[in-house]
Amino acid sequence: MFPVMGLPQQVVFPMSLAPLQVTEHEEKLLIEDVARGNRFVGLVLLRDPDASEPGPENMHEVGCLGRLFQMQRDGDGINVVIQALKRFRIVGIVQRKPYCVVRAEVLEDVGHPAEAIAPLATTVKMQMGRLITLSPNIPDGARHVIENIDDPGFLADLAAGNLGIAVEEKQKLLASADPKERLQRLTYLLARETELLEASNKIHAQVKGAIDKGQREFYLRQQMKAIQEELGEGEDQRPEIQAYREKVEALGAPDDVRKEALRELDRLTRMHESSAEYHVVTTYLDTIIELPWNRFTEGKVDIDRADRILNQDHYGLNKVKERILEYLAVRKLKPDAAGPILCFVGPPGVGKTSLGKSIARALNRAFTRMSLGGVRDEAEIRGHRKTYVGALPGRIIQNIRKAGSANPVFMLDEIDKLGADFRGDPSSALLEVLDPAQNDTFVDHYLNVPFDLSRVMFIATANVTDTIPWALRDRMEVIEIPGYTLDEKIAIAERYLVPRQREAHGLSAKQLTFQKSALRRIIGGYTREAGVRNLEREIAHVCRGCARRFAGRRRKPIRIGPAEACEFLGPERVFYNTAEHTRIPGVAIGLAWTPTGGDILFIEATHMPGKGQLLLTGQLGDVMKESARAALSYLRAHSKALGLEKTDFTELDVHLHVPAGAVPKDGPSAGVALLTAMASLFTGKRVKNALAMTGEITLRGLVLPVGGVKEKVLAAARAKVKTVILPDRNRNDLEDVPEDIRKKMTFHFVRQMSEVLKIAIGVELD
Repeated sequence: MFPVMGLPQQVVFPMSLAPLQVTEHEEKLLIEDVARGNRFVGLVLLRDPDASEPGPENMHEVGCLGRLFQMQRDGDGINVVIQALKRFRIVGIVQRKPYCVVRAEVLEDVGHPAEAIAPLATTVKMQMGRLITLSPNIPDGARHVIENIDDPGFLADLAAGNLGIAVEEKQKLLASADPKERLQRLTYLLARETELLEASNKIHAQVKGAIDKGQREFYLRQQMKAIQEELGEGEDQRPEIQAYREKVEALGAPDDVRKEALRELDRLTRMHESSAEYHVVTTYLDTIIELPWNRFTEGKVDIDRADRILNQDHYGLNKVKERILEYLAVRKLKPDAAGPILCFVGPPGVGKTSLGKSIARALNRAFTRMSLGGVRDEAEIRGHRKTYVGALPGRIIQNIRKAGSANPVFMLDEIDKLGADFRGDPSSALLEVLDPAQNDTFVDHYLNVPFDLSRVMFIATANVTDTIPWALRDRMEVIEIPGYTLDEKIAIAERYLVPRQREAHGLSAKQLTFQKSALRRIIGGYTREAGVRNLEREIAHVCRGCARRFAGRRRKPIRIGPAEACEFLGPERVFYNTAEHTRIPGVAIGLAWTPTGGDILFIEATHMPGKGQLLLTGQLGDVMKESARAALSYLRAHSKALGLEKTDFTELDVHLHVPAGAVPKDGPSAGVALLTAMASLFTGKRVKNALAMTGEITLRGLVLPVGGVKEKVLAAARAKVKTVILPDRNRNDLEDVPEDIRKKMTFHFVRQMSEVLKIAIGVELD
């Protein structure tokens, strides 16, 4: 029977010393009574160290009996040292207040044969030796003590007391009276602790090594810097700095560029490699070094060779080719002349973009292309300030860097589709780029130094010029590329499209051939365009069908005629039946120009009882509506001459409709056709078959000139129109129309509406 003291976070093992500090009143009474008595006291781990009442119910059953070895008062507390002796198990409670006194039985170790327990003891000793080597908290002298212990129970208790494991694990070891069981449990715990210490020491060594290396490098760098300053040499000798310096010196760039690069390089020498600004500066220097400040890709200009290349790559386009050859001739005679900014304007599929590649090949220059469709950010042209995160040069500088040349052929594709929003106006940023008088000092925001763009040959492409800002359009030389005639399309298909699609589908010229009649059927019945893009798609459709047959068992060559083309492509999708539309009075055929080429318009007129209103339908624009009102006013003013003096226009509503109402239509060139349709309606005389017309009218009946004559005439030829009425002042524009087209058609050039009505409906005005 002896008093028991509860320990909150400590497990005491036999044959060890336990220093304790006693501060509670009940515990001080216990120690004082023990000191006056037999000096025996039990030490037991508490189950819940935070419990308000450390009674016997909160104590583990197994503890360690000890003897008060030393006691010393320290202010309000008592410092004691307990020498642990034996395990015990509580079997009864004798006293609860003021401190707990229990009745207990002493637990003796279970005996085992030496040969059964010796291997475990040896293993534990080896593990403890390894642990002592790794742990800085266990003194090295403990190794000698452990190696000289013969009692397996004492060995297990001593090892458990020096392990930094959880108190629950220690309590389990204390509760076991079997030394073999304790040693087996210890081998697992020691292995786990050893692995944790090894991993911890490895991480510590790595961190310490990195810190030591960084400190050492910093110290050496500071020493080197001090030595250089003492010698008057303030230059950083790091290999990458030296490499950058050599590359900058070898650039051949202008002096202001070289000074800016060296200034950034000096900043770099004062930075550490781990600094975020270090990588910003190195990226900037890489960009400066990679730009072709003084690298050119132009050889000797050969006019004849350039002519051959242009003719090989493109059929027709004689005016465009002539202008390019003129440019080359000037470059040959005066190499330092400022290059023009050419702008190819034409419908899709006529070869604007591919012309740029041919020009580059003819000039022996690098070619780069930049699509401007949908670009709305000014920074796309001028770049971002390099202080921003993720800053980049503008696409002008990026493309020149990719080209690797200071004088490439630079194509600005779809310049008419530039946008603008809160991020700026890219078209305004292009003003400096495309002005030969100032683009020799173009400054990208990222570079912050001028780059000479005057040696770059810029070529722009567009479908229309109306959406290009006038200031930008003024800096370019506009070259219009019209649509192709039927014969030109056939020639292009035979020379380029058919061979290209055959090769793309794995077919040979022996396996598949196209007759001219088949190409004519495909062009007339399946495409309705100024270019040849849809024509190539239809040819590809035929090639796919043939490839499927050859992939099967067919071996006989295929020759595509009109019937075979319809077999592969299905029924014809494009119809031009002008005679059917003009079978009744009130219908006239007008000619229109669109961004995709020329087209014909069927203008229909009718009247009904009403109040003298003019109804206009078919998605007509404001200008076209005004032309219709002017035509009606002219008709009413000349009603007597037309034999309409009995017609009361105030009791009739006139309705004008232009079919294909889903397509917006605008412009003044339909005025002649609008007036002819209404004159045909009221006089009851049909417009002549296969007759089309274009021209703007005035209230006095004058016919004014219009644009897009070539495209309109080509559209009339596609629709099998035989006669065309044109304004007299457009007579010279007819020279652009191919001669074979002019020979097949009849043209009437008019100055007054009276001439139009005489030709179209056979009515003469007095």
